[in-house]
Amino acid sequence: MGKFGCLLLFGMEILILLLAVAPPPGVEAWGKEGHYSTCKIAEPLLSKEASEAVRKLLPKYAEGDLASLCSWPDQMRFRFHWASPLHYINTPDNQCGYDYERDCHDEHGVKGVCLEGAIKNYTSQLETYGSRATGGKYNLTQALLFLSHFMGDVHEPLHVGFTSDEGGNTIQLHWYKRKCNLHHVWDSFIIEKAMKEYYDNDLEVMIEAIQKNISDSWSDEVTTWEKCNGRELACPGSYADESIILACKWAYKDAKENSVLEDDYFLSRLPILEKQLARGGVRLAATLNRIFSSKEGYTRESEL
Repeated sequence: MGKFGCLLLFGMEILILLLAVAPPPGVEAWGKEGHYSTCKIAEPLLSKEASEAVRKLLPKYAEGDLASLCSWPDQMRFRFHWASPLHYINTPDNQCGYDYERDCHDEHGVKGVCLEGAIKNYTSQLETYGSRATGGKYNLTQALLFLSHFMGDVHEPLHVGFTSDEGGNTIQLHWYKRKCNLHHVWDSFIIEKAMKEYYDNDLEVMIEAIQKNISDSWSDEVTTWEKCNGRELACPGSYADESIILACKWAYKDAKENSVLEDDYFLSRLPILEKQLARGGVRLAATLNRIFSSKEGYTRESEL
C-alpha cells in the first residue's frame, strides 16, 4: 500500500489519490457502538466460506471477531488522511436524492472519491482473495476492515447529507441539555440514550433486540435488503440514496440551528436508526457472502 492508500478501481477507470486530504472539522462516523453493532449483526449471517475468509484475513488477536475491529478506520483517520473523504457523500441541499456523477467526488473534483467509490473499491480488492496472480497487490485485511466500516457509514443517514452543513456537522443545537451538532446526535447520542433507557446500558442486549426484529418483525424485508442489482457484489449507490431520503425525512426535520431535541425527536428517530443498523449488518453479510462464495484463501494478510 502506498503513502496515499490504494488504487481506486471503477470498471476500466483507475483513479489515484495524490493528495493527502486533512479531515474536515467535526466529521466523524457512526460511533464505535454503531460500527460494532453493524458488524456484530453481520457475523452470524455469514456463509461458511465468508466466515472462514474473514477469520483468515483478521489479525490473530481479533480471534475471528470482525466487530472488534470495525472502528479501526476511524482510529486511523489521522494516519490515513487520504481516506477522510471516503467516509461520506455531500449532496445538493434539499434535493433529497443521490447521483453518482454529480455527488461522488472530493473537494478537488476527483471522481469516485466518496463512500460509494470506496465501497466499490474495497469490494473489488476483496474479489482477488484466493488469487495467486493478484494476491500480493492489496492488503486484504485493510480492505476487509475498510469495506465493513464504510458499509456502516453509508447506512448512517447523515453520512449522505447536505453540502452546506457537511451532513449536519455545522448545525449546532442541544440534545436535551447537551450542546452538540446534529451529526453527532445520529452518530452516537441516539444509540447512547437507547442503551440507557431500554437496554440496561448493554450494547449486546440492544444488538440482540435488533437481531430478533430481523428474524421476526422485519423478516419479510430481509430478502429485499440483501438483493443487489444484476450481478453486482455491492450496491452502495442504492444504499446512499436510501440514506439521503431518510436524512431529509427524519434527521433534518425539526432539527434547525439552536433547536432543542428531546423525547419527541428521540422516540420517533430511534426506530429509524435501529432499522438502519439492521440493514447495514444484513447487507454487509450479503456482500461478503457474494465476494467469498466458493473461494479459498491461501495466505493470511493480517497487516494493519
